[in-house]
Amino acid sequence: MKSPLLTISTDQPSSHCCFCSMQCGLEIIPSEKTSGLITKPSQNFPVATGRLCQKGLNALDHVFHAERILEPLARSANGSGRWQTVTWEHAYADIAMRIQSLQSEHGADAIGVYGGGSLTNEVCYLLGKFTRVALRSKYIDYNGRYCMSSAAAASNQAFGIDRGMTMPLSEIPNAKYLILAGTNIAECQPTMMPYLLEAKKKGAVIVTIDPRNTMTSKVADIHVRLQPGFDSVFINGLLHVMVEEKLVDERFIQERTSGFESLKEAVKPFTPGRVEELTGILEPVIRTIARGFAKAETGIVLTARGLEQQSNGVENTLNYINLSLVTGKIGRKGCGYGAVTGQANGQGGREHGQKADQLPGYRSIEDPAAREHVAGVWGIDPSELPGKGVSAYELLKKVDEGEIKALIVLGSNPLVSSPNNRMVERALQKLDLLVVVDMFETETARYAHYILPGSSFAEAEGTMTNLEGRVFHRQKAMELPGNSRLDYHILCELAEALGRGAYFQYAGIENVFRELAAATAGGKADYSGITYQRLQEEKGLFWPCPAPDHPGTPQLFADHFHHPDGRAKLFGIQPKMPAEPIDAEYPFVLTTGRLANHYLSGVQTRRTEALNKKAPVPVAEVHPWLAKRIGLGMDSKIRITSRRGSLVFEVKVTEGIQPRTVFVPFHWGDEHSINVLTNDALDPTSRMPEFKICAVQVERV
Repeated sequence: MKSPLLTISTDQPSSHCCFCSMQCGLEIIPSEKTSGLITKPSQNFPVATGRLCQKGLNALDHVFHAERILEPLARSANGSGRWQTVTWEHAYADIAMRIQSLQSEHGADAIGVYGGGSLTNEVCYLLGKFTRVALRSKYIDYNGRYCMSSAAAASNQAFGIDRGMTMPLSEIPNAKYLILAGTNIAECQPTMMPYLLEAKKKGAVIVTIDPRNTMTSKVADIHVRLQPGFDSVFINGLLHVMVEEKLVDERFIQERTSGFESLKEAVKPFTPGRVEELTGILEPVIRTIARGFAKAETGIVLTARGLEQQSNGVENTLNYINLSLVTGKIGRKGCGYGAVTGQANGQGGREHGQKADQLPGYRSIEDPAAREHVAGVWGIDPSELPGKGVSAYELLKKVDEGEIKALIVLGSNPLVSSPNNRMVERALQKLDLLVVVDMFETETARYAHYILPGSSFAEAEGTMTNLEGRVFHRQKAMELPGNSRLDYHILCELAEALGRGAYFQYAGIENVFRELAAATAGGKADYSGITYQRLQEEKGLFWPCPAPDHPGTPQLFADHFHHPDGRAKLFGIQPKMPAEPIDAEYPFVLTTGRLANHYLSGVQTRRTEALNKKAPVPVAEVHPWLAKRIGLGMDSKIRITSRRGSLVFEVKVTEGIQPRTVFVPFHWGDEHSINVLTNDALDPTSRMPEFKICAVQVERV
């Protein structure tokens, strides 16, 4: 139902869907049937081919929801713990006083900031600046650490730069062979499927690699049902065949890469026969895929969280990148590698200062030249900038250990999205101050001392960067309801209350972007040639775009990579065991993932009736072999137990899953939160938690 507090801001409002990284264009129009507003696909944004998925078609429901918070809320001072409405002035003054008191006693780093991957580039940028300039703390990270960090680290190691996709989506139909690993595009990025279907229509072979039969695998010519944890074993088998049968592109390897000898040695023991013994994937299948991809004129490899959310996620990703490099399928038409970004602004979110070790433009916070450049833009001395902090989960552990006394959370729900989340719950209860900027009382916000009502996607103008690396302008489509405020205003006003407002004076959001562009100049993710005017005229620009007359860079690596020698690096991967392998006590593998009906921790989609009624609770998927083994009956539920906890779920028996693997979606909190069970082991490089592999017991209830 339309809220009387929500009004359209223009005659023909348009926006972009707030959910996945496709960022489909949408128009907001009146509906006679509902006496409210609805969305329809926009034909003006080139990425989504004029379509919206079910989430996009229902994207306004949570914006109108009756539970939306429209006034600042504070915990009652009378000891009851109830929420009471306060003024913005009171909230800012009290929060600032508490922060200053804690920092006076415990130091600047007693305050932490936890951001999100769905915020605009401008808010991501300001959040990093706010932490380092207004709070002068080193502790900031964001939920994108749980999404793209392994792929980002691998791309930086292999290519010298991290942009999720090395080519635009429009190149997918030009590929003759596509390998999709650990990615369920049909449910996670549904409007990307037309690109794959167009390639298939043109004769492309599609291979999917996943422990489950998914909506995506239905369009595949070959589906490899691989048990989680065996990606690098399997890829070493493909690389072995390519090297043994001389199917590699020797000229490309010699002229444009380094490290091939190391790769050859690493894959030598992984004959197709041995890989079949280790994985159960038949030798003829291994040879067919290796030969098919290597011999194809063009080809693309796409990866996602299935192989990245592991304690060996960076190495897994590097091995898939190896496939593109040894066959020379990168930097030209119909070729490339892509890590399929999950969150709305997962790409931009990690470029502009939310990550613990980064400054805007993908600069390292430990690089003296980078510090000098960004400090100059911000008008401070480089020595005032703090050093690097820690990753998202480690930041929450710092809270549990008592080092961080106060936490500001913007655009995230870490209690649901973090692994081993009972530790997170314990940590939140220890905070002297928790401030959550959100539209709803999330599971995390239940432990807050303040909830500050922020803006929805429909009300906040700004820029986003989609999964291709395309930067585009999202206009304001609606007015703010009630007494809520724009997220960027909240940061600037809180900085003022902290006595640092002089560094946060902006006439409007476009001025924030201009400063962002200046801060990125000369960095890897260079936005300095991008302006609002250009974005509005050109329907987006691909970074790097280092000058006003630069056309942007849709296709990376046409003639060089971003290492100093211009070469890409190949890596010989020695597959490692998961952090928590199965054993006699915990003999099955739990893996988690998404559903088409929901998004992230479900804060928005669980409040969207049309989506929630399709999946009101999580359902565990098990193979008939496992169902028979535990004596599963018609109306039985199952209990899943890990070393961290035990939960009961409704169950679906399906042959479309690896027999020793149990799948549970992660969009719920409380008694349905699968992240009670997941393992908090981290990849040593990316600090990505191992969501996808957890040793469990399974029993009938």
